[in-house]
Amino acid sequence: MIRFIQQITVLLVLLTTTFLSAQDFQGRVYYQSKTKMDESAKKRMDTLKIPDDRKKMIQDMMKKMLNKSYILDFNKTASIFKEEEKLEQPTSGMSFRMPNDGVLYKDLTQKTYTKKKESFGKIFLIKDSLTKIDWKTEKESKQIGNYLAFKATAMVEEPKGFRFGRFRGKKEDKKETAESKTSKLVKLTVWYTPEIPVSNGPELYQGLPGLILEANIGRRQLIATKIVLNPKEKATITEPSKGKVVSQKEYDKIIAKKIEEMREMRRNRRKGDQGRRHGRF
Repeated sequence: MIRFIQQITVLLVLLTTTFLSAQDFQGRVYYQSKTKMDESAKKRMDTLKIPDDRKKMIQDMMKKMLNKSYILDFNKTASIFKEEEKLEQPTSGMSFRMPNDGVLYKDLTQKTYTKKKESFGKIFLIKDSLTKIDWKTEKESKQIGNYLAFKATAMVEEPKGFRFGRFRGKKEDKKETAESKTSKLVKLTVWYTPEIPVSNGPELYQGLPGLILEANIGRRQLIATKIVLNPKEKATITEPSKGKVVSQKEYDKIIAKKIEEMREMRRNRRKGDQGRRHGRF
């Protein structure tokens, strides 16, 4: 029986490999991202002294920002990963769009990536090398949809914006500023399927002998909800253009500086408000 299962597995891999050998092979994966809000954020939300309807509006907005849908279009050597755009439901008679994560292009042959992202009113093209991830593959497996997936883990640098979801006070601002100066390693756990032997996955994850269908890091999970191989309508998988070209390190410095400027403005506003209050008779 075991031998029979092994033979079937080998046959499936061979058939899939043959399927992928087509010159115009493409695939599309839909991912759902879920991020658990930090406990301190929940407590701060409960203590906010604002009307209940406004508090609910903030909670709904946070929920949308922490739970998103993404699409990965890929071929044998490259991919495009982007957020699935959805027009938000009207709130108080107004429609609005949530901040977008941009478009990420990965070139597996050149081992590079380009991310097109709008930040603070400017469009950036972040170009850099893909990081070689030191994966540890394991025997543990599970079914994800119609595919058998295997577990792999790695220690990776904590992603920028990883602490998103906390309502920060003065103490948290100071703590985060100090922490941002040092890199922190966190555990990344993924599930990949050799049945789709493409060394790719969502975001910057890659380097395994199969497509990554699920990724877990900290409070965040990305999981495939739908997989389409060779869709009728082919996607355009090309490197994004138009924008200020910067490296990842340069971009991080620009954003950190802008955030610090905003915090400084907020601190000055607080001081001004306090001064006006003390100056009253």
